[in-house]
Amino acid sequence: MAKDAIVQGDNGNASFDAAWKDVRADSDIQFTNIVPEPKQEPPEWWTDFLQWLNDALAPVADVMVTAWPVLRIIFLALLAAGVLTLLWVILSPYWQEWRNRKAETKEEWRPDQEAARQLLDEADALAAKGQFAEAAHLLLFRSIAEIEERRPDLLRPSNTAREIEQFDALPENARAMFAVIAGHVERGVFAAAPIGEEGWAASRHAYGAFALPETWLKQDDGLQ
Repeated sequence: MAKDAIVQGDNGNASFDAAWKDVRADSDIQFTNIVPEPKQEPPEWWTDFLQWLNDALAPVADVMVTAWPVLRIIFLALLAAGVLTLLWVILSPYWQEWRNRKAETKEEWRPDQEAARQLLDEADALAAKGQFAEAAHLLLFRSIAEIEERRPDLLRPSNTAREIEQFDALPENARAMFAVIAGHVERGVFAAAPIGEEGWAASRHAYGAFALPETWLKQDDGLQ
């Protein structure tokens, strides 16, 4: 048995040696050490330039290191200023729009008092001649013109007086006074009911109230 074991051991060694020789003979496998190429030194002019740059910037670096506590504050201030500037550029249009809306809201609008008096004088002259319908029409047209002058985007050519008196963009009191004038004119035109002196007086009184500053004071319901 000992002899058989020795023979088997010799055969195993022979097989290993043969396999090792086969591997070493394979040209696809590299066994020789590769010596790396020596690192090429940079050209002298480049080395000189780096040395000059180092000598030139060394004092600047020393100054920055010494002044860094102050420079850090300056850099942070500049950064904050840049952020605020960016926010201003982005938000300023919205702020300006809000400011304009606020200014318009606070503005107290009403028909021009002098123009209102002149209109009443003209209407009174017509009424004195018994032309009550024409006088009431004059007040109605002038009221519409005054609203359109203030809010050209509010009225359309197709709007009727009844539609205008329901606009939420008008103060409640102004709508009520306008409705009085429009109601008398509408009855005179469509119902063929003469306005008469009583209807004229009601229309004139309504326009007088329509032109008062107090009629336009409620800004929440007013022209904005």
